[in-house]
Amino acid sequence: MHYLILATDYDGTLAKDGKVSEATLDALKRLQKSGRKLILVTGRQLEDILLVFPEVNLFDCVVAENGAVIYFPATREELLLGDLPPEKFVQTLRSRNIDPLSVGKVIVATWEPNEAEVLNAIRELGLDLQVIFNKGAVMVLPAGVNKASGLSAALDKMGLSVRNTVAVGDAENDLSFLKLCELSVAVANALPSVKGEVDWVTEEVRGDGVIELIEKLLTLDLTEDLRESPILPDRHRIVLGKLDGDREAYVQPLNRNILLAGISGGGKSTLATGLIERFIDKGYQVCIIDPEGDYQNFEQSVTLGNAELIPSSAEVLTALSKPEQNLIINLMGVKIDDRPSYLAQLLPSLLEMRVRTGRPHWIVIDEVHHMFHADWNAAVTLPQSVSSILMITVHPEHVATSALSLVDTIIAVKSPSQTITDFCKAVGHQLPNESLSSEIVAGEGVAWFLNNEEQPFQFQVIPPRQERQRHMRTYAEGNLGSDRCFFFRGEDNQLNLKAQNLNMFIQLAAGVDDRTWLHHLRLQDYSNWLQNSIKDETLAGEVSEIEKTTDLSPADSRDRIKSAIEKRYTLPA
Repeated sequence: MHYLILATDYDGTLAKDGKVSEATLDALKRLQKSGRKLILVTGRQLEDILLVFPEVNLFDCVVAENGAVIYFPATREELLLGDLPPEKFVQTLRSRNIDPLSVGKVIVATWEPNEAEVLNAIRELGLDLQVIFNKGAVMVLPAGVNKASGLSAALDKMGLSVRNTVAVGDAENDLSFLKLCELSVAVANALPSVKGEVDWVTEEVRGDGVIELIEKLLTLDLTEDLRESPILPDRHRIVLGKLDGDREAYVQPLNRNILLAGISGGGKSTLATGLIERFIDKGYQVCIIDPEGDYQNFEQSVTLGNAELIPSSAEVLTALSKPEQNLIINLMGVKIDDRPSYLAQLLPSLLEMRVRTGRPHWIVIDEVHHMFHADWNAAVTLPQSVSSILMITVHPEHVATSALSLVDTIIAVKSPSQTITDFCKAVGHQLPNESLSSEIVAGEGVAWFLNNEEQPFQFQVIPPRQERQRHMRTYAEGNLGSDRCFFFRGEDNQLNLKAQNLNMFIQLAAGVDDRTWLHHLRLQDYSNWLQNSIKDETLAGEVSEIEKTTDLSPADSRDRIKSAIEKRYTLPA
């Protein structure tokens, strides 16, 4: 399930006149039995909420004092997220006959119209405090402490993510944590200003509204398909690319299984990098299965494994235990024939973690034909209920039908007609009604949402912030193969010096005579090689500009091309 946590306000939301009805308590118990976590987020002081709400043990965590105090009923552990204002401040308020006045562990609270005197006291004493209002209540807290910061700290302590949290409230002090969460809900009696900021408003008031929300969450469990849910907010949609004009194409952030396919050099890597970046930007945790070491320099992530070390399932789960941490599992140390078996051991652990925590939100499997090859007796299969899988391949026709049958979104580059035809043939799906382009230009893609009535559409790829270079290790120090090597032959083909990688290219470039170097430079052989064999359009463009600069000496052009390569590739010492 995706919506794993319910975070609810107390007064005016869960409770009426300070009391929670039996019907609301029963609904909370049913939600708890579904495996979900319950967090109470209240402006009340902890001792107060424990007194008026004896059923507080239903909740896994209580965030009290408007975010300043965290309490775990099962262990009675208590954490303070701030300090009580200095006694001089409290004494000043009392000397000015502020009444009522309550002092908690961190919070100092009163009621309107005392806010003017409170603000004057803060200014006069030069204190770094903030005033938060809540339906007439006036709460004084350390700067930066609110319901959002308290809930964030509680979730972090529990190893859970705001991206799996539904929040429900009714008043202005609830807005901070409502906006923080994946789904924000206001009960029908909420302030108009709150209703205007949330994703969904219940038809019922207070506890009955919470019951209404709980029923929707439990009903959602029966389908496990958020796409059919009226409570999937659009604000989390992931930009796929550009359409005509300024319009954008989107994919839903979860519960889709995407096949991204296309030939090497067709822009598949650029598109995949951009999608993964945008998943991460939205706060979704990503786990990348990386057979070839292509993602080793991917930002906003940590990497486990290399050519010598194979990460264990336990190490993977430990790395993913922090919701904000994204993980790359490098399988260069695993032989191709052993990769399905490795994934067979790892995948159940990842899916079990999803049941417990809702994460990782996306599992990305690059070179998926290595894991689910059509001709192999696969050691691993994907459960038919699994979702939020991004499968990337050069060869969709070599992917097992059992994996392809899960796909509901196809994104194709370079040869979309062939990709979609191969897919439909493999899974027995009807071809789209409209004819598809057999070839599209670089920087464009075709997307097809199979479960919609829409036909495939063409879009312009949005470049990622970082351009991950495919096979960086091979390009830098490996062997590209004779058909992709660079040959310094010279003007009369008197030489036959082979550069099988970028490192060797730089070494040979430093040693060849100026006449040979300039011969290839004038023919733009260097940029053509980088474009066609290394598949690095950006680097090829930089080198092409150097080749076109006619007033450079041979030494200067050598140095500039060497520098351009070394800036983009980590070459061995």
